[in-house]
Amino acid sequence: MTTTRRSLIASALAAPALLRFGLNAAQAATTLKLSHQFPGGTIDEGDFRDRMCRKFAAAVAERSKGALEVQVYPGSSLMKTNAQFGAVRKGALDMSLYPAPYAGGEVPEMNIGLMPALVTSYQQALGWKNAAVGRKITELLESKGVVLVSWVWQAGGVASRERPLLTPTDAKGMKVRGGSREMDMMMKQAGAATLSIPSNESYAAMQTGACDAVITSSTSLISFRLEEISKALVSGRERSYWFMLEPIMMSKIVFERLPKDQQDLIMAVGAELESFGQAGAKADDTRVEEVFGKAGAKVQTMDEATLRQWRDLARETAWKDFANKNASCAELLKLAEQVS
Repeated sequence: MTTTRRSLIASALAAPALLRFGLNAAQAATTLKLSHQFPGGTIDEGDFRDRMCRKFAAAVAERSKGALEVQVYPGSSLMKTNAQFGAVRKGALDMSLYPAPYAGGEVPEMNIGLMPALVTSYQQALGWKNAAVGRKITELLESKGVVLVSWVWQAGGVASRERPLLTPTDAKGMKVRGGSREMDMMMKQAGAATLSIPSNESYAAMQTGACDAVITSSTSLISFRLEEISKALVSGRERSYWFMLEPIMMSKIVFERLPKDQQDLIMAVGAELESFGQAGAKADDTRVEEVFGKAGAKVQTMDEATLRQWRDLARETAWKDFANKNASCAELLKLAEQVS
């Protein structure tokens, strides 16, 4: 009886402490880590992709009243670029702003996010999200453990150490970084040699001569300072065969652990920031010309006839190869071609 009474008294005395501990635990903020490969800055200055991540973090913290925090890790400072997609799938990384084709080694369908000459304008690119192709990509990624939080597309251009890479004929004999397996296939058909590296390794590759030309987004051309080692730029401002999907992704494992209100908040903020992302991408298409021109590079744009030449090459190489991978890839390509 005495033991039982003592136990009851001890439990009663401990209950308030346990209650306080439980309350504090419930009130503790959930912290998410968001990684990307691009140079870090501030919420107001720097690479718009880093700024977009910081705006996302600020909005989530404010609107969740501190219950949900997002820490941004730029410059692949948290983990190496190519490891991020797999880590997101496994729940080892919470979030990443990640180029879609970098995920192609694990999910071949993701290479459609940088299929040469398939998307040739922002209007067409922005039509994907709510079209059948966008729904299929969303469903596919969720089946692989990834939630698409924010869609961002970027046009790209070509920075060259010496001569411009404008037409397919220009590619012959050049060593080119294209950004995806499919882009490389088109370049090889045009007579180029190719190398596969993340865009944050482009400067070193060009500086050492391992690469003659880099095809990447206008923002990356600026952020990685390629104007310092380039004599020519083909801008993607008017037309481009290089349009890449570069979304903010989240681990489905991590996402589903969150309460419904926090899930809804993340998706709402992600969707709201898409307009900021697209405005940033378009602004850099103009700014890249100014940066390279000021550095003394020859700046050119592409006409419609030249774009058609690249599209013809892409159809007979990259598009055909992608469609032959599996039924899912073939369906995705067909759905993408319906968005004009």
